[in-house]
Amino acid sequence: MKGASEVAEITEYPEGEAFPGVVGRTLDESSPAWPVPPHAPEGAPNVVLFVLDDVGYGQSSAFGGLCEMPTLDRLAARGLRYRSYHTTALCSPTRGCLLTGRNHHTLGLASITELSLGFPSHNAHMGFEHGLVSEMLVAAGYNTFAVGKWHLTPSQESTSAGPFHRWPLGRGFERFYGFMPGDTDQWFPSLVQDNGPVEPPYTPEEGYHLNRDLADHAIQFVKDAHVGAPDKPFFLYYATGAGHAPHHVEPEWVEPYRGRFDAGWDAYREEVFRRQVEQGLVPSDTTLSERDPDVPAWDSLTDDQKRMYARQMEVYAGFLTQTDHHFGRVLDFIEEIGELDNTIVVVVSDNGASAEGRVHGSVNEAFIFNNVPDTFEQNLDHYEDWGGVDTFPHYAWGWAWAGNVPFRRWKRETYRGGISDLCIVTWPRGIPAGGGVRGQYLHSIDMAPTLLDVIGVERPETIRGVAQSEIHGVSFADSFTDADAESRHKTQDFEMFGHRSIYHEGWKAVCPWIGPSFVEAGQKGRLFGLTELTGQVLDELDADGWELYDLSRDPAETQDLAAAEPERLEAMIQRWYTEADKYGVLPLAGVGVARIGERPMPGRRDRMVFYPGAAPLPFSTAPRLVNRPFTVTADVVLADAATEGVVFSQGGRHGGFALYMYEGRLCHVYNYLGVDRFTVESATPIPAGEHRLAYEFEPVGHANLLVGKGVPARVRLACDGELLVTGELPHSVPILLGLGGGMSCGYDTTDSVDPSRWQAPFAFTGEIRRVTLDMSGDATVDFEAEVTRILTQQ
Repeated sequence: MKGASEVAEITEYPEGEAFPGVVGRTLDESSPAWPVPPHAPEGAPNVVLFVLDDVGYGQSSAFGGLCEMPTLDRLAARGLRYRSYHTTALCSPTRGCLLTGRNHHTLGLASITELSLGFPSHNAHMGFEHGLVSEMLVAAGYNTFAVGKWHLTPSQESTSAGPFHRWPLGRGFERFYGFMPGDTDQWFPSLVQDNGPVEPPYTPEEGYHLNRDLADHAIQFVKDAHVGAPDKPFFLYYATGAGHAPHHVEPEWVEPYRGRFDAGWDAYREEVFRRQVEQGLVPSDTTLSERDPDVPAWDSLTDDQKRMYARQMEVYAGFLTQTDHHFGRVLDFIEEIGELDNTIVVVVSDNGASAEGRVHGSVNEAFIFNNVPDTFEQNLDHYEDWGGVDTFPHYAWGWAWAGNVPFRRWKRETYRGGISDLCIVTWPRGIPAGGGVRGQYLHSIDMAPTLLDVIGVERPETIRGVAQSEIHGVSFADSFTDADAESRHKTQDFEMFGHRSIYHEGWKAVCPWIGPSFVEAGQKGRLFGLTELTGQVLDELDADGWELYDLSRDPAETQDLAAAEPERLEAMIQRWYTEADKYGVLPLAGVGVARIGERPMPGRRDRMVFYPGAAPLPFSTAPRLVNRPFTVTADVVLADAATEGVVFSQGGRHGGFALYMYEGRLCHVYNYLGVDRFTVESATPIPAGEHRLAYEFEPVGHANLLVGKGVPARVRLACDGELLVTGELPHSVPILLGLGGGMSCGYDTTDSVDPSRWQAPFAFTGEIRRVTLDMSGDATVDFEAEVTRILTQQ
C-alpha cells in the first residue's frame, strides 16, 4: 500500500507520452495535464486537390483548349502550369498514385477496380502498408474531406455489408460525399455519404445536378470545420465525375457553344496547337502528331454527321464549363473565410481524353461495355436532348484525339495522349511568381511527397500499427520557386491493358497493344477486347513491336527512332522489365475474357434473399443476370386490388429490369439499354391478400456478342403457382446489365427502369415479406467459347 506522500507512477499516456502531470491520492495532491491532440505545423497550408476525369491535355482553356474554364484560368494566372505531368492512362490507378505516392501496380491497381484479376498487381485490394496522404495528414492535425468520385474500393467490399476499411472513412478521410464506382449518372447519381447510400436531395426538375451537389457538400464540410476550429488546416480531395461520360449538363451551359465546333476536330487541333505554342505549353519546335488512322477526316463527313458530332462537343464543353463554375464556388467560399492565400490548390486530370464513344459517339455509354454497335442515326435522333436525362452520352473519338492535342491517341493507352495531362498548382503564400509554365517531368506519384514536403510532414513509419512502404515519387516543390530546377523524376514505367512504355531521362520507348491504332491492329487480325495477350504474342511484341522517341526533340512522339537506335531501344526494353519486376507489374493482361466475369463475392450464393427497404446492391457487386435462367419470387400482402410499386428491380432508364405492380396488375419490364423496353403484364388485377408472385427468365436461343445481343428469352409471370402471362424477349443485354444502377427490393433506385410508367422510387404500397432471387440454373453462354467463335469468323 502506498503511503500518504507516495503517488502512482503513470508510465504511458494516451498520446504515447509519459503523463506530464502528477497523480496523487486526491485532487489537492495532484496536478492535471490534458491530452494534447496532434497539431499541424505552424502556418501549415490547406490543400485542395481537384481531380478532373477524362479531360485531355488540350481541352481546358487553361491549357490552350476551347472549353472555357475561367476558374482554372484564374488559378493558372496565379500559379504554375506543368506541361510534362503524367498519369497512368486510367481512373483508379491514377487516383491511387495521387493519394499514396506509390506506383499503381504495387497498389494492386493495374486497372480499374471493376476489372480486377486474382493477382497481386491486379486485385484492387490496396494494402494498408501504402498509406494515403489523408491518413498522414489527419494524424498530423488536419481535417480531411473527400467529395466526388472514389473508385478505390474493390467491388467485393462495396456493398453496405462492407468491410469499410477501404472506403474513404477507412483511409483517413473524416467525411465523404460522392460515388464509389467509375462513373454515375449526373442527373440520378448513386450516392454515398460516409459509409452508407443516400438519395439525391432533390430532382433534376427541381434543379439537381451532381456537380452542384458536390460543390454544396464541399462548401459545407469546410464551413462546418472552420466554425469549430478556424485555425485547423484542411485537406479537401475533390474528384468530380466530369468530363467522364455521361456528359450531362443543363441546356443553358451548352447554348453559348452553339456553332463553336462546326469547323471540326481537325481545325480544333490546329487552333489549339497554335495557342499552346504561344503560351509555352509545348516547345515551339514541336511537330504536331498526324491524323490518327481511326479518326475520319472532318471534310469526309456528311453535313448531318458534322452537325451531330459538333453537337456532342458543344455538350461536352458546356459540361466542363459548368464543372469549372461549381468548383469556383468552392474556391470563392474558401476566399470568403480568408483562407485562399494559404491554400495549395492542385488541379489535374486522371488520364487523357476518352475514346470510349467510338467513331460515332454514343447515346448510351453502356453500349461499348456490351459490344452494342453505335449508329449515327440513333445519335441523330437525340440531337436536341443530347446531355439530357434520357441520354447517357459520350462524344465521338475524333474529339478525344483532338482533345489530347498535340499528342497521339487517348485514354487506356500509354502514348502521351493517354498519359500526359494538365496540371496546375497555385499557392499565393508559397508560389510568388504567378502565370509561369514549368517543364519538369512529373508523374502522379510525385503529388503526395510534394504535398508532404511543403507542409512539413514526414512519411510515418507506421499507420495504425502497419509498417509503411517506401514512397516511389519525388517532391517537385523546388520548382515552385525555381523555373530551372532539375527534373528529379528520372525513370517511369507505364502499363495499361498490355500497352507498355518506359520513360528514362528524356527518352521514351512504347510497345502499343493491340497496335498503334485499331486500324493497324485489325490489319494484323487483332481485335480490341477479344484478342488475348498471350506469352507467344508478348515474345513477338518484344522482338519487333517497340517504338523509340526522343522527347527532348519530339514531345508529340512523331518520329520513331527504333531502327536508328537499336542499342538504346534494347536498353530501354530491358529497363522496362527491370522496373516491372521492381514494382510488381506482371502478369500482363489485356482487355479480354478474363476481365468480363464476375468478381468473387463473399457469401455469393445461387439463391439470394432480399428485404424491402434494404440498401441497394451496387451495380459492381450485384449478380450478373445475363445469358442465364433466373427466377424472382416475392411473398407479399396486398391491401387492395390497386396495389402498385416496385417489387424488385435493377438499373434504370439506360438499361435494367423490374418486377412491379401497376394499377393492381403484376408487370415486368426489361429495358434493353434504353433502346427497347419489353413489357408483360397480367390481364387483371391481383386481388387483396397474401400471395406469392413470381417472374421467370428462361433463355430460349443463342447470344450474339458480336452485335451486342444477349440470349432471347421466354418470360413468365405467375401468382400462387398459376401462370398469368408469357412473353418473348427477342434479345437481352449480353454482358453488363443495369450499368450505373443498383439492385433493390420494394423500390426503384434513384432512376426509373421505365420512366414512361413511374418515377423513382415508386415504392411498393403493399407489404413485401421477402423476395428470393434463384440463379441455380447454368449460364447458357460460355464467354470464352463465344469469343473464340467470333474470332474464327473474322
